Amino acid sequence: MDKILTFSDVYVPKVVIAELIQGAKSEKEISVIEEFIEAFHIIDQTEDTWARAGRLSFSMKRKGISVHLVDCYIAMLAVENNCKIFSLDEHFKDIKKFLKIELLM
Repeated sequence: MDKILTFSDVYVPKVVIAELIQGAKSEKEISVIEEFIEAFHIIDQTEDTWARAGRLSFSMKRKGISVHLVDCYIAMLAVENNCKIFSLDEHFKDIKKFLKIELLM
C-alpha cells in the first residue's frame, strides 16, 4: 500500500467515500476519512455508468454469479477512468471474469 501511495496517483470513487463514512465507528474516524479524501483524485460517473453497471450485473446473474451492484459500479468507473482496482473484496475476482479490469489485491 505504501508503494502505491508513494509512486502512483490514487483515484477514489465518490461511492467509496460514502462506504467508508458509513462504516466509521466514530465522528473522529469520519474526520480522518474526510481529511484523507484531499490526498486523492475523486472520480464520478458518466451518464451511462449506472446502466453499464446494471448490464454487467445482469450478465453475471445469468451465469449464476451475484455481486453487489455497487461493486459492478466501481468496476465500471475503473474501466471508464482507466484505473486499476485495489480492494480486498473477493467479488472483484468474479467481476474480472466478465469485464477487463486490473486488480491489485
